[in-house]
Amino acid sequence: MAGVIEDIRTRLTLKEYAVDNTHSTNFPGSYAGYDDALNLRNFKKNFKVDIIRLCDEFLEFDMVGIDAAIVNAFRRILISEVPTMAIEKVFVNNNTSIIQDEVLAHRLGLIPIYADPRLFEYVSEGDMNGTPSDTIVFELKIKCSKNPNADTTDPDDLYINHKVYSRHMKWIPIGNQADLFKEGDIRPVDDDILIAKLRPGQKLDLRMHCIKGIGKDHIKFSPVATASYRLLPEITLLNSVYGEQARRLQTCFSPGVIEIDIVDGVERARVAHARKDTCSREVLRHDDLKNSVRLSKVRDHFIFSVESTGALPANILFTESINILMKKCQTFLGKMKT
Repeated sequence: MAGVIEDIRTRLTLKEYAVDNTHSTNFPGSYAGYDDALNLRNFKKNFKVDIIRLCDEFLEFDMVGIDAAIVNAFRRILISEVPTMAIEKVFVNNNTSIIQDEVLAHRLGLIPIYADPRLFEYVSEGDMNGTPSDTIVFELKIKCSKNPNADTTDPDDLYINHKVYSRHMKWIPIGNQADLFKEGDIRPVDDDILIAKLRPGQKLDLRMHCIKGIGKDHIKFSPVATASYRLLPEITLLNSVYGEQARRLQTCFSPGVIEIDIVDGVERARVAHARKDTCSREVLRHDDLKNSVRLSKVRDHFIFSVESTGALPANILFTESINILMKKCQTFLGKMKT
């Protein structure tokens, strides 16, 4: 009985037409005779974080021993409450391209800006001009002309500056910013983002103001391309699968999940990397295989992925989300005391 209770508490079961045990049972007294009292010491003992993959723009790690509500809070904070810098105002001095001013401004606003938002303040309400402490200024001046030496019809050779990229945006230091930041500290994240296409005689003359903001005000301020989590898949072979069935079982899962070993000259299936499974449940369509496999997910083991837009490294973004959640908890506890 204890084993059954443990499975219900810790596993989601993937059936052919349903997913069982999806309800939360992380509260005391759910099961008679089972010690599930809320205990900080036990939480610290069971909770762990394992970094699986880490680079500047991507982070994947496992969080074990935590509730889905907390994990989802981190996801939502990453998307909507970790601040970044983004273009808020575009002053159009000249635009003779075919792109309307409003569309051009929208495209510019969505370009990720490489600038540490922790070094800037939020713009004061009613401030129309900005200050060195809260505003970054970019300038875009470019004119398309015909290449007199071209002997081809290819636009890339026929025209000069006919494609306007994010690398054409030039940072204009204001106030003491030139003393605080060096060349390259403030720039578009990528220099090959296409902004507009021009033809000879057409020009752009723009001035852009970047400010600090958060994703719930506008998605352009969101620091992540994606922030998501999934439960760790668990695949259990209930009996040995050999030969042609083993090869067919392998094709039912994502590459690398099932491997085939040769045992006494016979092919036998083995679960190698259940983590790679996408939980398609394809195996349950095979009548001769579905009773040989149990598909489940570990309820408190989350695989968390963060993909940064490039403004800040992915690990820094998650650290910032932790700080924001801690401040929210402190505010809530303060309200409880008053």
